[in-house]
Amino acid sequence: MKLPIRVSEESREPIYHQIEMQLKALIVGGHLAPGTPLPSIRVLASELECSVITSRRAYQNLENSGYIKTVQGKGTFVRALEELQKEETKQKVVYDAFEKAIEQGRQVGCTKDDLSTIFTDVLNRKFDSQ
Repeated sequence: MKLPIRVSEESREPIYHQIEMQLKALIVGGHLAPGTPLPSIRVLASELECSVITSRRAYQNLENSGYIKTVQGKGTFVRALEELQKEETKQKVVYDAFEKAIEQGRQVGCTKDDLSTIFTDVLNRKFDSQ
């Protein structure tokens, strides 16, 4: 199973963190159901063209946080999450994305009003097209 994860060498975020956050989003968004098998650390590293150490770190962090579980000799699987954990993660993923977008907007000289207008336009476009 090839995961829809993209990593960016240009990002200031470490690659393991990019992998971790995208997997969290896929899990809490319901795109990866509980019990879904995940690629091995080596396969994931190969697919994303990163080191095995990087993919291992992402998986270890996700396992320590309770998002995935590794069964010796069988593989790594998505764990069932409690609703509160899902909601908290959704909030954090979106909050972090907004923070990054605002930071980028400020770097290019956008004002608070500019960002608000852009946000409203994008929000309306995304929801009106559904």
